Amino acid sequence: MLTKTKTLIILGIVIMLLGVLSLYFFWNPSEHNIFPKCPFYSYTGIYCAGCGSQRAIHQIMNGHIITGIRHNYLLIIVFIVLSYKATLFILNKVYNKSYFDIFHKPIATKIILVIVLLFWILRNIRFFPFTELAP
Repeated sequence: MLTKTKTLIILGIVIMLLGVLSLYFFWNPSEHNIFPKCPFYSYTGIYCAGCGSQRAIHQIMNGHIITGIRHNYLLIIVFIVLSYKATLFILNKVYNKSYFDIFHKPIATKIILVIVLLFWILRNIRFFPFTELAP
C-alpha cells in the first residue's frame, strides 16, 4: 500500500510530466527558444543519438507520427521498451506475480547499446542513405 508521502511524490511527478508534455504539444521546439539546444551538437557539429528528439516528440504529440519518427528513429526503440516495461508492471500488479523481464539480462543492455552507438555513427555519415538518419 502506498504511503501518503509516496502518493504525493507520484502525483507531483505526474503533474510535472504533464506540464513538460504540454509544452511540447503547444510549442514547436524548432520555432521557439524556450527549449534547450543539444550541447554536443553545438560544440562539435556532430549529431548525437538524441538529436531531434524534442522535435520528434512535438510532431508525434500533434499526430504527425511518421514526421516525428523521421526526426529520431531511436524513438521506436524507446516506445517498445517503455511499452514493454509498462505492460510488465501492470501485469505484475494485477496478477500479483513477478513476470520475467528480458531487459534485466546483460545481453539486452548490450544490444541496445550497440544499436544506439551504430545509430549515432551512421546518422553522421554525410551521404545517402545515411543522411536519412539525420534529424
